[in-house]
Amino acid sequence: MNELLRRILFLPRQASTIAEEIDKLHYFVIIITMGGALLVTLIGGWFLFRYRRTAVQKDPSRRMPEATPAIWLEAVVVVGLFGMFILWWVIGFWQFMAIRVPPENALEIYVTGKQWMWKFAYPQGANSIATLYVPAGRPVKLILTSRDVIHSFFVPDFRLKQDVLPGRLTTLWFEAKEPGRHDILCTEYCGVSHSTMRGEVIALAPEEYERWLQGKSPAPAVAGPVDLRPSSVTDYAPPELVSMVRQGERAAAEHGCLRCHTLDGTPHLGPTWAGLYGTTIRLEDGGSVKVDEAYITESMMDPLARIHAGYQRIMPSYLGQIRPAETSAIIELMKSLRDVRPKPGAQAPWGTVTVPETREGGQ
Repeated sequence: MNELLRRILFLPRQASTIAEEIDKLHYFVIIITMGGALLVTLIGGWFLFRYRRTAVQKDPSRRMPEATPAIWLEAVVVVGLFGMFILWWVIGFWQFMAIRVPPENALEIYVTGKQWMWKFAYPQGANSIATLYVPAGRPVKLILTSRDVIHSFFVPDFRLKQDVLPGRLTTLWFEAKEPGRHDILCTEYCGVSHSTMRGEVIALAPEEYERWLQGKSPAPAVAGPVDLRPSSVTDYAPPELVSMVRQGERAAAEHGCLRCHTLDGTPHLGPTWAGLYGTTIRLEDGGSVKVDEAYITESMMDPLARIHAGYQRIMPSYLGQIRPAETSAIIELMKSLRDVRPKPGAQAPWGTVTVPETREGGQ
């Protein structure tokens, strides 16, 4: 039945683990709404026939009997429609949460959209343009950002779409069921060559993916005229694979991040990066936030938005000064330090940093 409905509705193949569940909700909505429309049409047609005006009814002296509304019928219709809406919302919300919360063991890949191409960076140091290589049968978490304008990353076969915003990181995850090729489209108008901003997801068998990642075997040929230049922190890849952690160290040094932040837990002007990623920190306004990709990116682009409690407002904005690939590399560096224990006095519970009175603080 699933395959029959998919073909009737001209839907692409279901190549991810979530695609069939999303299609089931689509079938449910389509069947119910079309059935409702058919029911209204049939009832309307019966009313037209049953209550048509005849020659006798045109006599003004004859009055039609007044109809008494059935309260129970109205209640059934109202409650039924409202209940149907709530049911759809619950199913849709469950699917939304399933898409937004990746498994703990998900493979992370950084995606940058720019006019008019997709660039992919892997923590191990590999890079690609227009072609996203992933292992089949393993969850993959995409961390997406844009270099210029708003784009939208869409893989029809996976039933997944996510807007990609400049100066912000958003996430999406999927799991390809088996090896194969799948189109990538941009579904947000981003300029004159928007329609040519295409790419491919190539799902490989796990062993083939590892070989490609290590550069031991060439990647499968990509059909069509696409730019195959590699990308990295800069526009071109180094002669040998450099992990994103090392790229992050270089980017942090070049942009002066290490003047205020430390990597070994030593207290300084800004919070140490040792053990910071994944913790929940207190904010200046009394709230709290989890240190994840989104918060780190926000702190780089708009450091005054949510101030880490215990530090002064001295961090400058890096909006327009740091490339998306550098942001991703710095985040990967911070992730590599998540198990480094800060030195005594560097961090208090909840990730709140206590600053000695003799030292100035910093964001």
